[in-house]
Amino acid sequence: MASISTGGSGLDIASLAAQLVQAARLPTEARIKSQASTVEAKLSAVGQVKNALSSLQTALDKLASAADKPAFQATVQEGAGFTATGSSEGMAGSYAVEVLSVATAQKLSSAGHAPGAVIGSGTLTIAWGSEDDQSLSVEFAEGATLADIARAVNRAAGGKGVSATVITADDGEHLVFTARETGVANALSITASGGDGGLLAVSNGAGGGLAEQVAAADARVRVDGFERTSASNSISGLVPGVTLALAAAKPGETFRLDVKQDNSALEKAIESFVSAYNSLGSVLKSTSSYDANTRTASALTGDILVRGLQQQLRTLTSGNSQALKALGISVDKNGTMSFDKAKLGDTLASEPQAMSRLFGAEGALTTPLKTLLKAQLDSDEGTIAQRTDSLKKQRERLDDQLDQLDLRMEKLHSIYLAQFTAMESMIVQLQGSASSLNGLLAQASKD
Repeated sequence: MASISTGGSGLDIASLAAQLVQAARLPTEARIKSQASTVEAKLSAVGQVKNALSSLQTALDKLASAADKPAFQATVQEGAGFTATGSSEGMAGSYAVEVLSVATAQKLSSAGHAPGAVIGSGTLTIAWGSEDDQSLSVEFAEGATLADIARAVNRAAGGKGVSATVITADDGEHLVFTARETGVANALSITASGGDGGLLAVSNGAGGGLAEQVAAADARVRVDGFERTSASNSISGLVPGVTLALAAAKPGETFRLDVKQDNSALEKAIESFVSAYNSLGSVLKSTSSYDANTRTASALTGDILVRGLQQQLRTLTSGNSQALKALGISVDKNGTMSFDKAKLGDTLASEPQAMSRLFGAEGALTTPLKTLLKAQLDSDEGTIAQRTDSLKKQRERLDDQLDQLDLRMEKLHSIYLAQFTAMESMIVQLQGSASSLNGLLAQASKD
């Protein structure tokens, strides 16, 4: 008779369950990961836009500062005996300068004394200038030497008004006092009182022993015939926005001082602004481009953020196109900005305030552009911050969806295992029944 053949299902239940779960997972997982990839690309693109906007904001701030405070360069004829430094307060012009005298600091010295000789006791009072706090007093006990006096005076002065030192020459030690500041008003008055009277040797009061080595003197300078006296060799305000540093007196000789606007710092600021503007334009273009041949879109293709920025920038530049061109700045049909230094120089020579009117802190272009950038970059309510926050929340939701998918697939895997295990158990039972039946059939055939 015929027999029933069995031998179990022969299936790898674990592998089969895993394959079925994977087949169920793939479509949903692919969709979520594709969406996550898109979100990440948008986050990256928005970050690029933010960085470009920040760079433009920094460049604009520096340009506004340079526009409101133009620099002036001062040049001096060779051999003049003075140098000059210009500032943002300068005024272009040429001047004839004559240095009549330079300011000097008073220097007093004592007579020669034997090395280590005791000078005397008492109080030494030193005054300079006209202010109440411009003096000091030092008391000396018996046995004070020149070195003791010098150290005590320097300690009490603390770097102000006067300095003291001891010079050892062939005729002995000399105590030397030097005024810290130049000018007649800063001459030293050194008096001795009390004690044994020995300190008179290092005073310049009545009966004092100090001799004047260098007299205190004021500087005198003449510009275009107008004279100015100064206690210092650094003189500001005589020529608007220019500081003169006197080095040598040359009375009877005049030297030319030329002051002109120095556009070098302004040019660099404009170049940085133009570069930042063009970089922003490139980022906006690259993050929103579309390749018609390959039908490939960029992360922000058609995005209102990019379109809005491009439109606002075009409006700002086109609305100020004539003022920009006058300063050597132009924008072509593609939105690329360029700069002509020569044109800038020509305009500023006739209109020094042209830069400030357009690019100063309150400038016609600066004000709306700052408003635009702030609206984009504000850390709390800015468009970039809000867009970034929205994209991050999308990413979190997609991460949650992947977690939920994992949980569902774990449950599905358990279901498949249970079903296949039950099926396998049933097959084994059937195989057992078939085996018994085969045995009975075999026995019957023998009988």
